[in-house]
Amino acid sequence: MNPITAVSSEVPRDLAGEISDWLAERQVFCATWEDREGGPSRVETYIPQDPGAPEWAPYAGTLCATVQEAEDAISAACAAFGATPSFSVAPVRMEDWAESWKRFFKTLRISPHLVVRPPWEEYTPAPGERVIVLDPGMSFGTGKHETTRSCLRLLDELAPECANGRLLDVGCGSGILSIAAAMLGYRDVLGIDNDPDAVRIAAENAAANGVAAKFSVCDLAVCRERAPVVVANVLAPVLTQFAAQVSACVERVPGNALILSGILDTQYPAVRAAYEAQGAVERGTVLAGEWRSGLFEF
Repeated sequence: MNPITAVSSEVPRDLAGEISDWLAERQVFCATWEDREGGPSRVETYIPQDPGAPEWAPYAGTLCATVQEAEDAISAACAAFGATPSFSVAPVRMEDWAESWKRFFKTLRISPHLVVRPPWEEYTPAPGERVIVLDPGMSFGTGKHETTRSCLRLLDELAPECANGRLLDVGCGSGILSIAAAMLGYRDVLGIDNDPDAVRIAAENAAANGVAAKFSVCDLAVCRERAPVVVANVLAPVLTQFAAQVSACVERVPGNALILSGILDTQYPAVRAAYEAQGAVERGTVLAGEWRSGLFEF
């Protein structure tokens, strides 16, 4: 596998999550490493020698091209929270990088009926639990991020009233939400994304988990799909820009639901207003860290 360059900076432990979220919001691929002994955390981004290699396909469009570009991105993120970066640059073998992730991804119980585990861990489910198996090195969305967890919990809560109904997953990424929905009993689950690599990986993940969710390349601007339940875990600017198109995806029948996520708490009022202008009514919200998700009906 191709070697990579790791550009990292120590950051205050209490700011690591906010700095990482700031970079993710601006679509800069990064990882956060936490010192279990209580020392500073580390934010790290990677520059592959061959960004077109298959192992980097899930991160297309979010990779820094040069050391200077990576340092500039981390510097800007640190400045946003009053932190001062201290950089280190080192070559890393791709094999070592891939293996290092395994220390930080453990089996995670998300909700009463949903558990996510990496393929290298064993887990015996309790009665009623559905276990999603995902490789975090090859997927967008593994259940660790607050927005993904919130969506999974809302899907679990809605399942008793919405299962057996069609579900549309807008911006499906790894397919984790579609896979969970299929396991929870939603039928005719369809995930869409404008990234062909994401659609391919989502389909592979669904097949590996033995569920019949389908996936399709689709641009929101021209989306014509409709479903009783729609979940959209994408960035707030995209949700706002395409509020009319996302709202139109929800079949207008009482009790049908729209889950919106990927929204910083400070951005949520603007997103809510955009969907209320389309006729949506907020049923509730979930705040996880700095991220707020909303449940709406029409």
